[in-house]
Amino acid sequence: MIFIATGTQNKQFERILKIVDNAIEKGYVKEEVIAQTGFTNYNSKNIKCIKFMSDKKLNEYMKDADLVLAHGGIGTITSALSHKRKVFAMARLSMYNEHVNDHQLQIVNKFAALGYIKKITDFDDFVREYKNLKKFKPIFPKYDNSKMLDIIEKFIG
Repeated sequence: MIFIATGTQNKQFERILKIVDNAIEKGYVKEEVIAQTGFTNYNSKNIKCIKFMSDKKLNEYMKDADLVLAHGGIGTITSALSHKRKVFAMARLSMYNEHVNDHQLQIVNKFAALGYIKKITDFDDFVREYKNLKKFKPIFPKYDNSKMLDIIEKFIG
């Protein structure tokens, strides 16, 4: 199953959904696709679109997914990686009025450079990376909150 997370920014992000819908129509993707679409108004006969969902439900879909296709939000990407999911990410861009600036592009570029995710920019990128999904061996970051816990313990006293 592919899980798409467009985020909850109050702007449209159809681009990511159209790419996957097109890949399904052309026969590249044959598995189930579920999307959290937020404020994006998109209807598809191929993708199960859910506007908003609880964090619990979002995490359930991530855990069940073979691939998480994420907008460039750091929370979505790190959540998927914490579940040891393969992640393709596409930044919301200001030039398409998908966000107020291009900070997501910086996030996606950095995570891709570190080998955590694959960066997707268009249909061809998606199809190429999807065909090679089994070969993609992401590096999963190690999360260590021990320093933060030490600070909290010292603060509490």
